[in-house]
Amino acid sequence: MKIGIIADSIHELKTGLGTYAYNLIKGLSRFRKHEYIIIHSKRGGMPNSIPCDDLIVPIPKILFGKEIRKMCILPFKIRKLNLDILHETYHFGHFLFSPCKIRITTVFDLSPLIFPGTHLYSRVLMHKILFPFTIRNSEKILTISKSTKQDLIKYLNIPEKKITVTYLATDEKYRLLNQKEISKIRRKYSIDFPFILYVGTLEPRKNIPSLIRAFYQLKKKTSRHKLIIAGKKGWKSEDIFETIEKLNLQKDIIFTGYVPDEDLPALYNAADLFVYPSLYEGFGLPPLEAMACGTPVITSNTSSFPEVVGDAGIMIDPYDVDGLTKAMYEVLTNDGLREDMIKKGLKQTKKFSWEKCAKETLEVYQEVYYEN
Repeated sequence: MKIGIIADSIHELKTGLGTYAYNLIKGLSRFRKHEYIIIHSKRGGMPNSIPCDDLIVPIPKILFGKEIRKMCILPFKIRKLNLDILHETYHFGHFLFSPCKIRITTVFDLSPLIFPGTHLYSRVLMHKILFPFTIRNSEKILTISKSTKQDLIKYLNIPEKKITVTYLATDEKYRLLNQKEISKIRRKYSIDFPFILYVGTLEPRKNIPSLIRAFYQLKKKTSRHKLIIAGKKGWKSEDIFETIEKLNLQKDIIFTGYVPDEDLPALYNAADLFVYPSLYEGFGLPPLEAMACGTPVITSNTSSFPEVVGDAGIMIDPYDVDGLTKAMYEVLTNDGLREDMIKKGLKQTKKFSWEKCAKETLEVYQEVYYEN
């Protein structure tokens, strides 16, 4: 088969989209009997270690350049490749005409449709207008969780047989580290205190103000720990800082800003607890990364989290601040519970692998190819 993979997000390796595109292509490239052509926007995204051809289609430096490239330029370029299958690794393959007979689309989540108030209006509008068109014009849809699969069925009435779940996984660097490596990251970020960790963008869907309010209540019971919030500012993050100021927690909550990918494993290892009370995620990699590093996890009981965390973490109602406070206190004060969560977390992460994701994706390619 000659397979084209649209992977513009490969230039954003620090995001879930980029992580997925990179690791999927890396896994697929091991199946040498097929030809893969990676379609993206600029040079330098594909490591030399991945033996695939690529097609570079730059984004025009004009108004609506991304949209014009996607809708008008890409279809003509792709049609010349004479592909058997075209896989769009992010769910906006909105072409003016189909450049390939067989199209497969990966859908991460439906949060702009389910939680429109947590997204920019333009993004919500695109999901309402273009997203259904893309999905219905795909022969097969890949989702990264059963939760997203059920959302597609519920909100867009997509037939179940059209959807296949291929889970994400953690990178090999997320693992237990020695004390020397952990001490190094503590020195780098001037961390000489025990702490609770959150990793992710500062935006409404992540529900960080609830975490801050729960932490405020926790401080009344135990004053040892501080809260480290690691991640870049997103839109509508003002409420986070207003909540901190209102509760006078400026000295107890530390913002690191964006943390380089190479520093995250040690930061996870150094934390006594990882808390991720997001309202909705298509998969939710940070809790899985934390568990792979031997850190107990508290996360939400919504969307995909039960699939990712299983029985290894504590899941709470993200709107229940008192419940989150209680869960944090129990983990931080009960050594037996902590050890049990660490063991279960390490075991849970072994259920997910990029090799499995690539293999299951290839099986979908083969299925739709022989059906057509």
